[in-house]
Amino acid sequence: MITPAYGISDYLATAATRGPRTDTECLRYRLEVVATSTVDVVHAAGGWLYDRVTAGWEVTVLLPGGGGTRPLQILGARAADLETGLTESRPWGQSLAVSAGALAADDRVRDRVLEALEYRSGEVALWGDKWPWGLNRAISPVRHVLSLTARAFKRQALKAAGIPYGSVEPVETLLSDTQWWG
Repeated sequence: MITPAYGISDYLATAATRGPRTDTECLRYRLEVVATSTVDVVHAAGGWLYDRVTAGWEVTVLLPGGGGTRPLQILGARAADLETGLTESRPWGQSLAVSAGALAADDRVRDRVLEALEYRSGEVALWGDKWPWGLNRAISPVRHVLSLTARAFKRQALKAAGIPYGSVEPVETLLSDTQWWG
Protein backbone atom coordinates (compact mmCIF):
# COMPACT_ATOMS: atom_id res chain seq x y z
CA MET A 1 0.00 0.00 0.00
CA ILE A 2 1.31 3.43 -0.94
CA THR A 3 0.90 6.17 1.64
CA PRO A 4 0.76 9.73 0.32
CA ALA A 5 3.58 11.96 1.51
CA TYR A 6 1.14 14.71 2.40
CA GLY A 7 -2.23 13.49 3.64
CA ILE A 8 -5.43 15.16 4.79
CA SER A 9 -4.30 15.20 8.42
CA ASP A 10 -1.19 17.16 7.37
CA TYR A 11 -3.40 19.61 5.47
CA LEU A 12 -5.75 20.11 8.42
CA ALA A 13 -2.84 20.63 10.82
CA THR A 14 -1.29 23.21 8.49
CA ALA A 15 -4.61 25.01 7.99
CA ALA A 16 -5.26 25.12 11.75
CA THR A 17 -1.89 26.74 12.50
CA ARG A 18 -2.14 29.12 9.56
CA GLY A 19 -5.40 30.76 10.65
CA PRO A 20 -8.26 32.05 8.56
CA ARG A 21 -7.73 33.41 5.07
CA THR A 22 -7.78 37.14 4.55
CA ASP A 23 -10.07 38.75 1.96
CA THR A 24 -7.13 39.14 -0.41
CA GLU A 25 -6.39 35.41 -0.25
CA CYS A 26 -9.92 34.27 -1.06
CA LEU A 27 -10.51 32.65 -4.40
CA ARG A 28 -13.00 35.07 -5.93
CA TYR A 29 -13.44 36.34 -9.42
CA ARG A 30 -12.32 39.95 -9.69
CA LEU A 31 -13.80 42.65 -11.89
CA GLU A 32 -11.85 45.88 -12.36
CA VAL A 33 -13.89 48.79 -13.66
CA VAL A 34 -12.36 51.99 -15.04
CA ALA A 35 -14.62 55.02 -15.40
CA THR A 36 -14.41 58.80 -15.55
CA SER A 37 -16.84 59.29 -12.67
CA THR A 38 -19.19 57.52 -10.29
CA VAL A 39 -22.14 58.88 -12.28
CA ASP A 40 -20.69 57.36 -15.46
CA VAL A 41 -20.42 53.84 -14.08
CA VAL A 42 -23.64 53.78 -12.01
CA HIS A 43 -25.73 55.07 -14.89
CA ALA A 44 -24.29 52.74 -17.54
CA ALA A 45 -23.53 49.54 -15.63
CA GLY A 46 -24.76 49.82 -12.02
CA GLY A 47 -27.18 46.92 -12.23
CA TRP A 48 -24.62 44.66 -13.91
CA LEU A 49 -22.08 45.49 -11.19
CA TYR A 50 -24.62 44.72 -8.46
CA ASP A 51 -25.47 41.38 -10.05
CA ARG A 52 -21.76 40.52 -10.26
CA VAL A 53 -21.27 41.39 -6.58
CA THR A 54 -24.20 39.23 -5.49
CA ALA A 55 -22.78 36.37 -7.59
CA GLY A 56 -19.64 36.54 -5.43
CA TRP A 57 -17.38 38.73 -7.55
CA GLU A 58 -15.03 41.28 -5.99
CA VAL A 59 -15.73 44.52 -7.89
CA THR A 60 -13.32 47.47 -7.75
CA VAL A 61 -14.10 50.71 -9.57
CA LEU A 62 -11.04 52.79 -10.44
CA LEU A 63 -11.84 56.51 -10.63
CA PRO A 64 -9.72 59.65 -10.97
CA GLY A 65 -9.08 60.82 -7.41
CA GLY A 66 -11.08 57.91 -6.00
CA GLY A 67 -14.42 59.56 -6.89
CA GLY A 68 -17.64 59.43 -4.86
CA THR A 69 -17.91 56.19 -2.94
CA ARG A 70 -21.46 56.09 -1.54
CA PRO A 71 -23.27 55.06 -4.77
CA LEU A 72 -20.68 52.33 -5.35
CA GLN A 73 -21.01 51.08 -1.77
CA ILE A 74 -24.76 50.75 -2.33
CA LEU A 75 -23.99 48.46 -5.29
CA GLY A 76 -21.47 46.48 -3.22
CA ALA A 77 -18.45 47.72 -5.17
CA ARG A 78 -15.28 49.25 -3.79
CA ALA A 79 -13.93 52.56 -5.11
CA ALA A 80 -10.20 53.03 -5.62
CA ASP A 81 -7.93 55.70 -7.04
CA LEU A 82 -7.27 55.23 -10.76
CA GLU A 83 -3.61 56.23 -10.56
CA THR A 84 -2.94 53.76 -7.75
CA GLY A 85 -4.81 51.00 -9.59
CA LEU A 86 -2.84 51.55 -12.77
CA THR A 87 0.53 51.49 -11.00
CA GLU A 88 -0.08 48.58 -8.57
CA SER A 89 1.95 45.47 -9.17
CA ARG A 90 -0.93 43.04 -8.54
CA PRO A 91 -2.43 41.45 -11.65
CA TRP A 92 -5.76 42.66 -12.98
CA GLY A 93 -8.84 40.54 -12.42
CA GLN A 94 -10.56 38.05 -14.67
CA SER A 95 -12.79 40.77 -16.04
CA LEU A 96 -12.23 44.36 -17.10
CA ALA A 97 -14.94 46.96 -17.77
CA VAL A 98 -14.09 50.40 -19.15
CA SER A 99 -16.01 53.50 -20.21
CA ALA A 100 -15.27 55.18 -23.54
CA GLY A 101 -14.36 58.37 -21.68
CA ALA A 102 -11.78 56.60 -19.50
CA LEU A 103 -10.32 54.88 -22.54
CA ALA A 104 -9.89 58.21 -24.34
CA ALA A 105 -8.51 60.01 -21.27
CA ASP A 106 -5.58 57.72 -20.41
CA ASP A 107 -3.24 55.86 -22.77
CA ARG A 108 -2.46 53.29 -20.05
CA VAL A 109 -6.14 52.33 -19.87
CA ARG A 110 -6.30 52.05 -23.65
CA ASP A 111 -3.16 49.89 -23.68
CA ARG A 112 -4.62 47.60 -21.00
CA VAL A 113 -7.87 47.15 -22.94
CA LEU A 114 -6.05 46.45 -26.21
CA GLU A 115 -3.76 43.97 -24.44
CA ALA A 116 -6.72 42.17 -22.85
CA LEU A 117 -8.51 41.97 -26.20
CA GLU A 118 -5.40 40.79 -28.06
CA TYR A 119 -4.34 38.11 -25.60
CA ARG A 120 -7.85 37.10 -24.48
CA SER A 121 -6.65 37.39 -20.89
CA GLY A 122 -10.19 37.71 -19.57
CA GLU A 123 -13.57 39.20 -20.27
CA VAL A 124 -13.61 42.80 -21.51
CA ALA A 125 -16.79 44.89 -21.27
CA LEU A 126 -17.13 48.45 -22.51
CA TRP A 127 -19.77 51.17 -22.50
CA GLY A 128 -20.23 54.63 -23.94
CA ASP A 129 -20.03 56.33 -27.32
CA LYS A 130 -17.23 57.24 -29.74
CA TRP A 131 -15.00 54.18 -29.63
CA PRO A 132 -11.63 54.31 -31.41
CA TRP A 133 -11.40 52.88 -34.89
CA GLY A 134 -10.58 49.18 -35.00
CA LEU A 135 -11.91 48.33 -31.55
CA ASN A 136 -15.31 47.39 -32.94
CA ARG A 137 -13.87 44.32 -34.70
CA ALA A 138 -13.31 42.49 -31.42
CA ILE A 139 -16.47 43.39 -29.52
CA SER A 140 -20.22 43.27 -29.95
CA PRO A 141 -23.27 44.51 -28.00
CA VAL A 142 -24.47 42.29 -25.16
CA ARG A 143 -27.63 42.81 -23.13
CA HIS A 144 -27.62 42.09 -19.40
CA VAL A 145 -31.09 41.63 -17.89
CA LEU A 146 -30.99 43.09 -14.38
CA SER A 147 -32.38 41.14 -11.47
CA LEU A 148 -35.20 42.85 -9.58
CA THR A 149 -32.86 43.54 -6.67
CA ALA A 150 -30.24 44.98 -9.04
CA ARG A 151 -32.85 47.43 -10.33
CA ALA A 152 -33.77 48.43 -6.77
CA PHE A 153 -30.15 48.91 -5.70
CA LYS A 154 -29.28 50.75 -8.92
CA ARG A 155 -32.21 53.09 -8.24
CA GLN A 156 -30.79 53.88 -4.77
CA ALA A 157 -27.26 54.31 -6.16
CA LEU A 158 -28.57 56.72 -8.82
CA LYS A 159 -30.37 58.66 -6.11
CA ALA A 160 -27.18 58.81 -3.98
CA ALA A 161 -25.22 60.03 -7.02
CA GLY A 162 -27.76 62.79 -7.63
CA ILE A 163 -28.88 61.40 -10.99
CA PRO A 164 -32.55 61.88 -11.93
CA TYR A 165 -33.65 58.35 -12.71
CA GLY A 166 -37.43 57.95 -13.04
CA SER A 167 -37.59 54.20 -13.51
CA VAL A 168 -34.61 51.92 -13.96
CA GLU A 169 -34.53 50.08 -17.27
CA PRO A 170 -34.58 46.27 -16.93
CA VAL A 171 -31.67 45.85 -19.37
CA GLU A 172 -28.17 47.33 -19.60
CA THR A 173 -26.34 47.04 -22.91
CA LEU A 174 -22.57 46.84 -22.89
CA LEU A 175 -20.05 45.87 -25.52
CA SER A 176 -18.17 42.64 -24.83
CA ASP A 177 -15.54 40.42 -26.39
CA THR A 178 -16.76 37.16 -24.83
CA GLN A 179 -19.89 35.16 -24.30
CA TRP A 180 -19.61 34.91 -20.48
CA TRP A 181 -22.95 36.66 -20.34
CA GLY A 182 -25.04 33.57 -21.02
